[in-house]
Amino acid sequence: MADIQIYNTLSRKKELFKPLKAGEVSMYHCGPTVYDYAHIGNLRSYVFADILRRTFEYNFYKVNQVINITDVGHLVSDSDEGEDKMTKALKRENKTLSLESMRDIGTFYFGKFVDDLKQLNIKQPNIFPRATDHVADSIEVIQVLEKKAYAYVTSDGVYFDTSKFPAYGKLGNIPIENQKEGTRVSINKEKRNPSDFALWKFDAKLGWQSPWGNGFPGWHIECSAMSRKYLGQPFDIHTGGIDHIPVHHNNEIAQSECAYGTLLANYWMHNAFITMNNGKMAKSAGGFITLEALTEESISPLGYRYWLLTAHYRSPVNFSFEAVRGAQNALIRLMTTVSSYPEGGSPIQAYIERFGAYINDDLDMPQAVALAWELIKDSSSSDADKRATLVQFDRVFGLKLDSVPRPPAEHIPAEIQVLAEAREEARKEKDWEKADALRMEIESRGFTINDTPDGIVVKEI
Repeated sequence: MADIQIYNTLSRKKELFKPLKAGEVSMYHCGPTVYDYAHIGNLRSYVFADILRRTFEYNFYKVNQVINITDVGHLVSDSDEGEDKMTKALKRENKTLSLESMRDIGTFYFGKFVDDLKQLNIKQPNIFPRATDHVADSIEVIQVLEKKAYAYVTSDGVYFDTSKFPAYGKLGNIPIENQKEGTRVSINKEKRNPSDFALWKFDAKLGWQSPWGNGFPGWHIECSAMSRKYLGQPFDIHTGGIDHIPVHHNNEIAQSECAYGTLLANYWMHNAFITMNNGKMAKSAGGFITLEALTEESISPLGYRYWLLTAHYRSPVNFSFEAVRGAQNALIRLMTTVSSYPEGGSPIQAYIERFGAYINDDLDMPQAVALAWELIKDSSSSDADKRATLVQFDRVFGLKLDSVPRPPAEHIPAEIQVLAEAREEARKEKDWEKADALRMEIESRGFTINDTPDGIVVKEI
């Protein structure tokens, strides 16, 4: 196995990855709070996690991957005040305030999230644990913390005492002495320290029974409980967006390390934001772009994935439809080129070695993508060998380069090809209504689309 360097947020430097078990890697990715559709900023985290997984698999590691589903406990402020996001969703959609309704709405948006992953060609994890299925596990961790005197009870819940964990804030080197109530955290006179956080929140009307009273677990304790249950403690890698560093991930670290006396994870990796007009994209603000919205603008999910690959995961990128359309046009050229090459070649070793060096250097996908275009322009290599090499690259890219149908004899505009690709995805998902709508859109633009055993055929009317 080749050496793999990854940037560890904990040490704030690139490190040589050393697995807990030889030839295996355990990864936990902070999943969505399923109270609404995921937006494309959320989805960057899962494309990043997928590239990380594919890179390890490319290097012959066995991957055990967990993406949690938060379907209770995540408050709208991301701290300890305000309304539970799932409760907010129930009110928004005029649902009964009950655990059953909460479960139903969580199941609906969980399904939509999985659909998004499939459209982006993101591999499914070994398990999607749901917070509501692990309330007992969360209670167990809180009881351990209480027994060790890290927890205390107030009128609105059970809290973790951060003053008893001197290393609090070590992830990202967060200076907690500068935190004041009313800034990062809201004013709560019963909290011993401004940075203390809820392990359990009381709710007389909705929730589960616990040793402390009816209510629900805190957002942070759920991740500690689920990651430990499925990966053990410590595990290899924990990922998420950079917005998780100051609060959520430092809270996970504090409660897990205090409860069990060991590190939670050996490596922490975080992707940067996608911005719009240089402001963070956030669905809590009420305005966000979904994959479906991209499709309506004739941008395919794979086009969006390609755009993400052209920037390093730790670099912020500013979204615009123009930028993503440009990336999609490049992907279409790449797909068309690969599909025109004959099969039967062999990967070119010199390119394979360079590709491995790029991806194993903290997932340097921009360099890897540039290498693919360099290969295409290489007149000294056969087209068959180029195809075999690019298909090898695609084990990490995840762009489905080896399943592209042969291009039609006549030129088809890029936007029509994108619509045709989106229709194929809809058909695979058995979304016949969407597939029919896309067919009608293609026909309204002066083209026909026919399904054949060898793939789709698009022709100008």
